[in-house]
Amino acid sequence: MQTMFRYNWLIREKWYQWCEGVPLEELLRKRTGGVGGILHTLFHIVDVEWSWIRVLQGKTDFQESFEAYQSLEKVRQLDRAFQPEVREFISSWNIEKENRILYNPQPDGSIATDAWGEVIRHMIAHEIHHIGQLSIWAREIGKEPVSANLIGKGLNHTLPNS
Repeated sequence: MQTMFRYNWLIREKWYQWCEGVPLEELLRKRTGGVGGILHTLFHIVDVEWSWIRVLQGKTDFQESFEAYQSLEKVRQLDRAFQPEVREFISSWNIEKENRILYNPQPDGSIATDAWGEVIRHMIAHEIHHIGQLSIWAREIGKEPVSANLIGKGLNHTLPNS
């Protein structure tokens, strides 16, 4: 699980670097699918990751709008501000947390019950899903997308020495 978070963070950073070569108007342009456009999607990825961690910790959720973060640097700054708390939570993950239950109030007044492990895996899949959207949009504007290859990134620090 930690390997997949490290993967997502690495690929996200590569997308930030990719965005440096794209005009802001293209980053902000509304696109088909997803939450809007390239930069809005990166903001959404950061927001959702941190929000779920906060919810699991019983803390208040992040409630800011993308309107205040409409530049690459502002989204990166937000990510840098949230990363320490997310990294600490992920690095402290243990088997006891896997089946803890999150009681999550729903808009209709019901309470959803989800295992923490399921929420964590949803967070991983959520980012990978949106990275796929970014790849499609990159090709639409004629740019090569960031490679999503996990192999060869040196992310699995638990391999035995051979």
